[in-house]
Amino acid sequence: MLEEVERWLKERSWSADDRPLDLLLAAKRATGRTVSVVLPALDEEATVGEIAATIHRELMSEAAPLVDELVVLDSGSTDRTAEVAAAAGARVVHRDSLLPELPALPGKGEVLWRSLLATSGDIICFIDADLREFDARFVSGIVGPLLTESDVHLVKGMYDRPLGGGQGPLAPGAAAAQGGRVTELVARPLLNLHWPQLAGFVQPLGGEYAARRSLLERLPFPVGYGVELALLIDSLHTVGLDALAQVDIGVRKHRHQDAQALGRMAATIYRTAQLRLARGHLVRPRLTQFDRGESGFVPRTSAVDTEERPPMIEIPEYVERRAA
Repeated sequence: MLEEVERWLKERSWSADDRPLDLLLAAKRATGRTVSVVLPALDEEATVGEIAATIHRELMSEAAPLVDELVVLDSGSTDRTAEVAAAAGARVVHRDSLLPELPALPGKGEVLWRSLLATSGDIICFIDADLREFDARFVSGIVGPLLTESDVHLVKGMYDRPLGGGQGPLAPGAAAAQGGRVTELVARPLLNLHWPQLAGFVQPLGGEYAARRSLLERLPFPVGYGVELALLIDSLHTVGLDALAQVDIGVRKHRHQDAQALGRMAATIYRTAQLRLARGHLVRPRLTQFDRGESGFVPRTSAVDTEERPPMIEIPEYVERRAA
């Protein structure tokens, strides 16, 4: 297995610099593939505008038409996220306007699942809306292999992820450990122990990745934070390791979560993996955490996300829309 991972790392790990924009534009013209970029957003007015404006300016111009549509999928923002995104050139779609007869569940995965109904591209690229100092190479880098390699179906971004506000990448060995806490403490051990073929992914939980619609529409989507892990594992079983790839896109800076939020994320990741190890006999687990109150520690219990949406190809409205 180690030899297979090492081979995969050599053959399916690239840098964004390996595919300059002119090469991607030529490949896009030759293949006729269309590209959609989706930014799932909840109260991200501080960052979503810069991201959308950068994509619109650098990848949607007449000179560089790499991206065909840019959609901000708003999951119920109470700030100016929608207004800021629209002013920056994005088409804003509210989560609840898609499949309105199916009440929406809270969570990132729910938004990503519904985004398949809001987009038309052959390739769909997901970008988190809380990124700071955004670089258009985040999009072009991970979309690139899907335009130039016909046998690649999903591409994850890999990057340095500094925990603090320092400039540039951290020292070797520090970035992943300091930035990807749930990754290092939960997701990476689970993948190495149970899906060792996926051990070569640097950022398995990263929110920047792209995939062919033909793959995404066949996969179930956990509604919450476990969506990235689930898509990676399910893609492995659906199209195989060599159809998966990763691209180095530099440094990723974003808002970090507090320790209790990380605990809830970790529980969701564990449960997502558990569901894929043993279907059936399922319960809806809960996680109890503690806050200090006036008279001691006060327990606070949260549900651990376990709901999943079925493959989009099984939804009649989606099938009808694609046929039309």
